[in-house]
Amino acid sequence: MNAILFIGHGTKKREGNEQLLQFVESMKDDIPYPIVETCFLEFSSPTIREGIKRCVDLGATQVALVPMMFFSAGHAKIHIPVEIDEAKAMYPHVQFTYGRPIGVHDKVFDILQSRLHDVGFSNEKGKGDVGILLVGRGSSDADANSELYKIGRLLSEKLELVNVELSFIGVTSPTVEEGVARSIKLGVKNIYIIPYFFFTGILMDRMVEKLHSFQVEYPELQFAMTEFFGFHPILKTIFIERAKEAFQGEAKLNCDVCSYRLHALEHMDIHHHHDHDHHHDHHHGHTHHHETQR
Repeated sequence: MNAILFIGHGTKKREGNEQLLQFVESMKDDIPYPIVETCFLEFSSPTIREGIKRCVDLGATQVALVPMMFFSAGHAKIHIPVEIDEAKAMYPHVQFTYGRPIGVHDKVFDILQSRLHDVGFSNEKGKGDVGILLVGRGSSDADANSELYKIGRLLSEKLELVNVELSFIGVTSPTVEEGVARSIKLGVKNIYIIPYFFFTGILMDRMVEKLHSFQVEYPELQFAMTEFFGFHPILKTIFIERAKEAFQGEAKLNCDVCSYRLHALEHMDIHHHHDHDHHHDHHHGHTHHHETQR
């Protein structure tokens, strides 16, 4: 029996975790597999280990784990594969496969344009005083950060080269404040901020505070902030696609034999079973490329 186990990051705000659970629930009728479960990396239950056990207890003989994350960073490259390794040893009669995060997917831009449309964005050709500030979580993995830059460039081209600046709310730079400052230097007077987050939570609360401070500091400018990227209806198509890829063996991170991951396992704390108060600003000290996924 086939099972899909979706893996969310988790947040300290219950509302954010509920959004993820409700989103997975809304997909179940469209997923062609009998078992569909959800778990979290941190801050909430069930954990990945508990989610896997639930699938096995329900009779799963093959479990496909699909990370509900934007990019392949430390969690997708290191932590989840470790959980899979442990599950393989614990349940040798069960086959485990691994999906991939959203990454750079064409439907992402439909969602971003939808969010912008909701706050009145207009990209009139030649209107150079309009700009977008895309705000990511930020990662210690440079590869993951670079993916957001690619999304920013592609979004700009889809919007007739409207200026799109990038910033991050944590871990790395440029900061949100630096992103706003750069936009202003480029002559932008109408700044549309897009929080590239899955769910509401502490980071979204901080973005609301930052928006208010920008409005006070720059009264001559117009600021608008979209809803966070969120669990948009279009996103269902992407995750169902990722689930099918995992079952068909089309999505491989090559983590089982990756020399970088094996080296990392010897030099870092990779256990996340119940550490729900741990903040993941990991500095992995390795470069981990998976060129076959691009």
